[in-house]
Amino acid sequence: MPDRPATPAFQPAELDWDASGQPQSRHYGDVYFSRASGLEETRHVFLAQNDLARRFAALTAGQHLVIGETGFGTGLNFLCAWQLFDEVAPTGARLHFVSVEKHPLTHADLARALALWPQLQTQAQPLLEQYLAIHPGFQQLVFGGGRVVLTLLIGDVLEALPSLDARVDAWFLDGFAPAKNPEMWQPALFAELARLSAPGATLGTFTSAGFVRRGLGEAGFDMQRVPGFGHKREILRGHFVGSATATAKPWYARPAFQPRQRRALVIGAGLAGCASAASLAARGWHVSVLERHASPAEEGSGNPQGVLYLKLSAHGTALSRLVVAGFGYTRRLLRHLQQGQDWDACGVLQIAYDDEERARQAELASAFPADLVHPLPRAEAEQLAGVALPDGGLFYPEAGWAHPPAVCRWLLAQPNIELLRHREVLELRRDGEQWQAVCNGEVLVEAPLVVLAGAAEAARFSQSAWLPLKRIRGQITCLPATADSAALRTVLCAKGYVAPARDGVHTLGASFNFQQTDPAPSEAEHLSNLEQLAGVSEDLYRRLHADPAQVGRLEGRVAMRCTSPDYLPLIGPLADAEGFAEAFAALSKNARQTPDAPCPWLDGLYVNTAHGSRGMITTLLSGELLAAWIEGEPLPLPREVAEACHPNRFLLRKLIRGS
Repeated sequence: MPDRPATPAFQPAELDWDASGQPQSRHYGDVYFSRASGLEETRHVFLAQNDLARRFAALTAGQHLVIGETGFGTGLNFLCAWQLFDEVAPTGARLHFVSVEKHPLTHADLARALALWPQLQTQAQPLLEQYLAIHPGFQQLVFGGGRVVLTLLIGDVLEALPSLDARVDAWFLDGFAPAKNPEMWQPALFAELARLSAPGATLGTFTSAGFVRRGLGEAGFDMQRVPGFGHKREILRGHFVGSATATAKPWYARPAFQPRQRRALVIGAGLAGCASAASLAARGWHVSVLERHASPAEEGSGNPQGVLYLKLSAHGTALSRLVVAGFGYTRRLLRHLQQGQDWDACGVLQIAYDDEERARQAELASAFPADLVHPLPRAEAEQLAGVALPDGGLFYPEAGWAHPPAVCRWLLAQPNIELLRHREVLELRRDGEQWQAVCNGEVLVEAPLVVLAGAAEAARFSQSAWLPLKRIRGQITCLPATADSAALRTVLCAKGYVAPARDGVHTLGASFNFQQTDPAPSEAEHLSNLEQLAGVSEDLYRRLHADPAQVGRLEGRVAMRCTSPDYLPLIGPLADAEGFAEAFAALSKNARQTPDAPCPWLDGLYVNTAHGSRGMITTLLSGELLAAWIEGEPLPLPREVAEACHPNRFLLRKLIRGS
């Protein structure tokens, strides 16, 4: 997958406000909604023309409807659709709203705009509460326990929509008028709407411009002019009559398996397993989580503090785009926990510890918006951190730390989830439509769907033994806080990290040991962590009374990170390895062709693992990605990023390389 610019031409919206308090775009010189009544305009142009009241009411439990929108703006269309959905859709139905916005409003401007509509405050308030960490790329916001999901694509519509994987049932073709924003109203846009449309998808738009009607018609929409609203004499509505676009890569197609029974097993109660369980449970699945220990989060997810550290690339790599999307989702979820005890948005400061790091940071600072990351000179960095530092660095103001076990407990507390403790699964068997989790010949529990989320143990089964997983030993050191160390106000990172105290203890580390698998803390790695602390801040080292001579008395913890060869996680459905090699054997001779054969899926078997040292950022969104694969929902990540995390990538590489 080629790299791309990290944040091409990103610019928040700049607004002017008229005498009645209504917003107008300074850039486009156009209004966001009708001055007569934006609310009634939305209901007429988008809700009525897409027949949403009837369609919402006709949904049944377990079904969902997908709305696609160009131009999120103030969120008025989304809130109106959500309000109608709440009024008429049955319990158990779900709404997915996918919207593109090139110039997102600031939180203050969004709040000011939505204050114009007191009748929408039931929906507007939750939106404002979650409207944080909105950065370029895909951002997913979840409301009502998963009943309503908003996926914001922050970027240019002609760059964002080609990355979207969805089947849209109804389109809100919005945005500034064609005369004000001609760059958007292009044949390429109409072609993307057609590509993403479900059979019979409907469309409403406020414009009646002839070139728009003709362009949509050429793309496969049957369009007609209908009476407009307010000063608009006519608008357009229509439906898609074209043919669906075939999947180009069968090894990344969505499995067609739809079990009659919505029961699932998740093996492993770490962050990935708990996130998978919560995302499935929110969709009406009854989930049993099998954990071999007495409590969740006793292995890699058990550290007292996990740092929300964004390992970014200025070149828009798949990992960097995953991290930005995952960071936003994690920050929004952490709001449900107790700040100060379970998490803290104290910020993360990455110190520029050498010339190479300094150059990398300069490149990053120019590639991302300042509210995500910005450089600080040494004096400002020290003032913000509260301790003396060797240099300045990059500051991530919305980042911080979280207590992974608390996150796991919150996820498992969601409805429809049961935790089965002391259940070690040694074997998986298939019995008809059911997968059976077996230990020493005894069937522990069975269900038609299984998620393997036990880190490197996900490869212990015959069906998944081909997964290329590796363990990396990591050790943290815990130092008691002192009166002087209380000055530390933010997470500090260099070659190691140290966080402000939680429960009177600072966490620092962590080692990377590729050779050892001993679970006991070692004095050598304690010493290494202390050396890294000195590199982060000698001042803090002294404040903590760090003493290598006392290393034998130090507390710490060892856990095994699980990673893949390309350091991206594995999230998605599992294929039969032998059947894959047979079905796509032609690729070993010509990797450019696409064999006309379906992928031999292991029906109902999925994996979510290999999050490595970034699990605090990537695992929570991974549950949503997994559920989207299973439920046929819009993917919460760009399609190319989801494919870069797909387990089949390794079967494909093995086949092409002839290994």
